Amino acid sequence: MSDADKQPEVAAPAKEESAPASILSMFGGGAKKPREQTEAEKAEEEEARKEREAKKAEKADDEEEKVPDEEVDANFQPLVKVEKVEAKSSEESEATEFKMRAKLFRFDRDSKSWKERGTGDVKLLKHKESGKVRLVMRRDKTLKVCANHYIVSDMQLTPNIGSDRSWVWSTVADVSEGEPEAQTLAIRFANAENANLFKEAFLKAQKENETIFGKPPQDS
Repeated sequence: MSDADKQPEVAAPAKEESAPASILSMFGGGAKKPREQTEAEKAEEEEARKEREAKKAEKADDEEEKVPDEEVDANFQPLVKVEKVEAKSSEESEATEFKMRAKLFRFDRDSKSWKERGTGDVKLLKHKESGKVRLVMRRDKTLKVCANHYIVSDMQLTPNIGSDRSWVWSTVADVSEGEPEAQTLAIRFANAENANLFKEAFLKAQKENETIFGKPPQDS
């Protein structure tokens, strides 16, 4: 090949070298790291968020107030008609001659020991027509009868041994359980004064009933 046919050799262009990162950073070039928020900016952003939420809640309240109230005329009838029934205690035809809070016991013949019957008001009730006086006592809360008998002349009210606020007596026909039953009962009051008031009312009722029932027959 002749020298004329030879192509002139052209030097390859020099590879451009990238500028150092330090130089780029001087002119704002290169990767930028995200700037961290200052405490003041965070607080300002939080305050703005709260303000937006408050406005949103206020707007919701305004919209709720604008809703017209609907008048509801509902008339509900009960499925079952309940009539008021007055509970009767069989004491409506009697007058209360005596009433005092106390605790009642009965003597259990099988175990030969005293059993508590209940605490409540002991009453002496006088029938408005016949004039008969009976002793009635109901337990607190349940109002269950724990003593129910007439006070007759053969009953003996005796002091309980070792107590000045308790009395003992026997009856052949206590009907607190439904059927007449012989019972020996003891009653205890809060103090001796109350116990003596009970004794006076008990003896008075005995005399009043004696004129109605008569005296029991004397043993010959």
